[in-house]
Amino acid sequence: MPHRELAALLDGGAYFEGPRWHEGSWWVSDMYRHAVFAVSPQGREVRVAEVPGQPSGLGWLPNGDLLAVSMRDHRLLRLGSDGALDVHADLSEHCGGVLNDLVVDPHGRAWVGDFGFDLMAFDDPLATSLKRVDPDGSVTVVADELIFPNGSVITPDGTTLIVGETLGNRFTAFTIAEDGSLRDRRVWAQLGPEVTLGPAADTLAQLRIAPDGCSLDAEDRIWAADGIGGRCVRVAEGGDIVDQVRAPEGLGVFACALGGDDGRTLLMCCAPDYFEANRRDTREAVLMTTTVEVPHAGLP
Repeated sequence: MPHRELAALLDGGAYFEGPRWHEGSWWVSDMYRHAVFAVSPQGREVRVAEVPGQPSGLGWLPNGDLLAVSMRDHRLLRLGSDGALDVHADLSEHCGGVLNDLVVDPHGRAWVGDFGFDLMAFDDPLATSLKRVDPDGSVTVVADELIFPNGSVITPDGTTLIVGETLGNRFTAFTIAEDGSLRDRRVWAQLGPEVTLGPAADTLAQLRIAPDGCSLDAEDRIWAADGIGGRCVRVAEGGDIVDQVRAPEGLGVFACALGGDDGRTLLMCCAPDYFEANRRDTREAVLMTTTVEVPHAGLP
């Protein structure tokens, strides 16, 4: 695997998540600064929206409005061209834990997961569902029994949704039907043994790779943050790890995205750990970049 130089794009964050490349800038959520930021390729940070309920996944509707997850109140917020931040959808009745990452498809449908349990309280993990939020804000559960559905991608032809199951050692794929239902559920990549849910410590001990925020490239490989491994891994369908980039010593990687003008910049959201008690009052998170050979494809 090639050696790559890492560069710090921005430091001083609390905990970065949901990175996206959009209209010439990086966009990120900082969960514990409770805001969404746009970051220029030179590292200039601009606060775009305040999200008191703790932001996570980001995406854009066909008309350009920004959708942002508000984790703690299980809401999807919509930032319009007038600068107003309104509730697009309330997913409370369908969430077992805080709302999490999303991907928005070309039709404006948002595919959203939640934790399924209280991660920060170290509760026993539980499976949960994947939700589809239509452009009118209506919510439909489209898949069940996912183990911490997290970073997700949609292939360039718009027909396949691939969901990382962070505590499941796998990516799971679905075919997106014309009516927005999901069909043909299958394992896209098995990254370790099949996980048997139980007490938190027993579940975590089964993990080999914990796929977190991720990005698809033009060879149909997925760059994914490994939430337990301090690295980003490039995963081929079936589960082979064909490349990796390690974080600097002392940092983990919890999300990544491909972007830049040519789609070959890999942005990594790094922090010493993911525990809220350790992150909310510190400013140790950093955005790191490196260059890869194969450019971005698909969504987000």
